[in-house]
Amino acid sequence: MNKLNDLLQELGISKVRLAKYLGVSRQMVYNYLELDDLNKWPKEKKILLLKLLDISEDNENAFDNIKVTTDYLMNVENRLNQNLKNNNGGESYLDLKDLSKEAQTLLTDIISLLRERLGEDKKKDESYHAIRYLYHMLQSMDNVPEIKYIFGYMSKACGFTDPEEYKFNEDKQFIFEGILFSALTLYNNGGASRSKLSESHRRFVQEIEKQKEEKLSRTQQLNTIRIQALKELGYTKIDDSNAAEIFEKIAEIESRGSIVGAGDK
Repeated sequence: MNKLNDLLQELGISKVRLAKYLGVSRQMVYNYLELDDLNKWPKEKKILLLKLLDISEDNENAFDNIKVTTDYLMNVENRLNQNLKNNNGGESYLDLKDLSKEAQTLLTDIISLLRERLGEDKKKDESYHAIRYLYHMLQSMDNVPEIKYIFGYMSKACGFTDPEEYKFNEDKQFIFEGILFSALTLYNNGGASRSKLSESHRRFVQEIEKQKEEKLSRTQQLNTIRIQALKELGYTKIDDSNAAEIFEKIAEIESRGSIVGAGDK
C-alpha cells in the first residue's frame, strides 16, 4: 500500500479528490490506505481504483510497474475528471478552463472539502457558520490584507507551510504573525478571561457599530446626490440611455460639495 500512496502522490491525486471519485468520505480514504492489502477494500471501491489507474484486476499489485509519463498522467486525470463530472449530473457547474492546473486542483479540493464539511452529521450548524465566516473573509480579502496573514499563520501553525515562508509583504506578515502568536499564546495559556477583556470587546463592538453608521450615512448621502442629479437633469430614473450623463452629474455634485434637499428647488 505504500507503493499506492507514492503513486497517488506522484500523480497529484489528493485524498479529497480520491474520496470524491470513490464516493466516500476523506476519512474513509485514509482508512482504506492504512490497510495492508488492496483486497481488503470493498470490492466496488477496489474496482474503481484499478480502473482509474488503468490496472487490470488480475494484476492489481502492479503499482511498482507503472511509469508515470505525461500521457499516463493525462489519461488518469481525464478518467478522474470524467467520473467527477458524471457524479455532478453530467456537467460541471464551474468553468475551470482559464485556470492553471494547480489552481484547478486547489479549487476542486476546496469544493470537495467544503461539501464534506457541510454534509457531516455532527455539528452541522458549526460547520455552516464557520464556512460562512470563511466566505465573508474571502469577500473582504482585497480590502483587509491581514486576512491573508491570518491564513498564512494558520497554515504554518498547522504544519502545512514552512514558518519562514512569506508570500505577501514580508515585514508586515512577520510582524502580524508575531503579534498573533503572542495573542494566541496568552489565550491558550489561560492568561485571558471574559472579565479581563470585557472593556476591550466593548470597544471592538463600538468600532464595528461606528463603521456601520458611517457606511449607512454614506449610502444615504449617495442616494441624496442621486436624487439631486436626476432633478437637475430633468430625469425621473436611471436607465441605459442616461446612466453616463447622470453619473457624470453625480461626480460634479460631489466635487462642488453642494447637496440640496430632495424636496428643495
